[in-house]
Amino acid sequence: MEINVIGSQRELHPKHLFLVHVDPSWSAGFQKMSELSAEAAKIEYWEGASLIPWKIPGRVTIPEVTLSRGSSNSRAFYFWFLQVANTTVGGFPTRGKGDKVPTYMKQIYVDQLDRDADENKPLARYRLHNAWCSKYVAGEWDNTVDEVVIESITIAFDFWTREPA
Repeated sequence: MEINVIGSQRELHPKHLFLVHVDPSWSAGFQKMSELSAEAAKIEYWEGASLIPWKIPGRVTIPEVTLSRGSSNSRAFYFWFLQVANTTVGGFPTRGKGDKVPTYMKQIYVDQLDRDADENKPLARYRLHNAWCSKYVAGEWDNTVDEVVIESITIAFDFWTREPA
């Protein structure tokens, strides 16, 4: 029995090497990012006396991602969250009617880096479309431990795509 293998030899990449770019405006290294995923609901439809249901895809859900890093002097992500928090309900544009996308919505690129290449060449690039900061955590302070203060942001977005590196 012959097994046909599609594609080339598997390349495994370290998951600790990544860089996040928000628009072309700024970029930052992060300690951790939650998984990037998408899931289609499964709808089961039972017809007549069938013992096996029809299975069809339903709505797609895309969870938010959370990025964590050591606290720094940079306040870019804090100000980004303030843009969202200061938006008034009356001034919120309705994107469904062709209106302009709000300025706080950004395009985010997450680059998985190749540490063996010059200048940390990206191996893979993921784009988060219409992203906005839904939560900002300045950190937890504890005077009894020898640790770094970790700030985190949670980012909501419409969908993501994998793009050429």
